Amino acid sequence: MNVNVYYGGRGLLDDPTLYVLNKMEDVLRELRVTVTRYNIYEHKHEIATLPQTFKDADGIILATTIEWLGIGGYMQQFLDACWLYGDKGKIRTLYMQPIVMSTTYGECEGELDLRKAWQILGGLPCEGLSGYVEDLISFEMNPGYTEIIEKKAENLYRTISQKMKSLPFSSQAVRQSVLRTQELNLTPQESEQLSQYVSDDTYVRKQKEDIEELASMFKQMMNKRDVTAPFLEDFKRKFVPQPDYNATYTLEVEGRADALNIKIEDGSLAISYSLPEVSDVSIKLTEQRMEDIVAGRMTFQGAFMTGEITAKGDFKVLRMLDQLFPFAE
Repeated sequence: MNVNVYYGGRGLLDDPTLYVLNKMEDVLRELRVTVTRYNIYEHKHEIATLPQTFKDADGIILATTIEWLGIGGYMQQFLDACWLYGDKGKIRTLYMQPIVMSTTYGECEGELDLRKAWQILGGLPCEGLSGYVEDLISFEMNPGYTEIIEKKAENLYRTISQKMKSLPFSSQAVRQSVLRTQELNLTPQESEQLSQYVSDDTYVRKQKEDIEELASMFKQMMNKRDVTAPFLEDFKRKFVPQPDYNATYTLEVEGRADALNIKIEDGSLAISYSLPEVSDVSIKLTEQRMEDIVAGRMTFQGAFMTGEITAKGDFKVLRMLDQLFPFAE
């Protein structure tokens, strides 16, 4: 039988959880159980890979210390890694015993948190152990406390060796209907590889550098587009002259100081970026709406009717925009 211990405290000499774990490990080894302890604080840079150590385990112990509020960051990160990268098929067969000791208030809540987390993950929680320790020396010297700890270790051994069953948990129904992760449908091998990438600082740093490089490149492209006055060529290319039609339009694109001023006179088109001018129709819209119109995904009239753009002036002149510039064709 193999039992893995995951300790989420800080490793302080006066941590009562360490005393409890040492006693339990002694009992388990006397029962010929192979015990492997993982101090999470020693693996803080590769926490994402720790769930892969479940492979050969028959049961695990999740142990932490309440020092001021909750189960602490290391244990929470480890549980997050189990949720994101752990082999859920393996977790469903794993018995877990929560051990939570406290030097302040909250040991019962901490034990319950670990139990609920393991249930949601799909695992099999066992009867745990929690307690408040005001003075570590007095706690260690109390034979009654030592007997309780040893009994808990024996109970864990019996539970795993006899594969004891438990009644269904409501958290499983909640998990199936509500707590659905955005799973990538990865195999256990792919999950392991992904967790290794996540914990690899060099890989993560390289990914961040690549993202920054791409962001810089796109920013340069956007800046270049601003210099060349976007949409001018689109309007010139789609312009359809209307006989004996004269009108002026001002299109103010959100985020730009200059407006797109359009003047149509005797079948000719004059278009440029400049300060907003007095015109027959003044339109205000976002750059995204302008891109949608130019790409033919919507019309000026349709955007105005749905409130995507605002306009003031002569609305008969506004309706002519889609005939002058038929982007949707």
